[in-house]
Amino acid sequence: RLAGGSTMNNIEHTLDMAANIKGAFAVAIVDYESGMTLGSRGGSAEFDLDVAAPGNSEVMRAKLDVMQKLGLRNETIEDILITLGSQYHLIRPVQGSPDEKLFLYLVLNKAQANLAMARRDLRVIEQEFFMGNPTSGPSGRGDNQAFFPSSAGHR
Repeated sequence: RLAGGSTMNNIEHTLDMAANIKGAFAVAIVDYESGMTLGSRGGSAEFDLDVAAPGNSEVMRAKLDVMQKLGLRNETIEDILITLGSQYHLIRPVQGSPDEKLFLYLVLNKAQANLAMARRDLRVIEQEFFMGNPTSGPSGRGDNQAFFPSSAGHR
């Protein structure tokens, strides 16, 4: 059990939901302090998530460092978007206890994804993950179909 109530079951559920976002190619939950990947889905031989996910810990730490130097103490990072020729890379910190420095990392195929919807879906998933109770969010719904009507089943 991780600090703040993030169980392995919660991590697996979160990864499954994120993997069902339209256009999702890869997803991971990463500790940006250590660079350790807590879990992942997807990727390919050409796209090694074991390299990409910890590598983006440096992006996260660099942005937080710049914000601190700018004195932006009242701001938090909602997400970081990196746009490539054929992919979107979304980094979304999990808002929560200060001892858990985690982010959701989502790689989308640009041709298939709807960026605005993917950002919204990832925000909902991050909020559920933070609450640590994936089966009954604030709405009390026990399944992800209410949030993601187009995702029937898992890949």
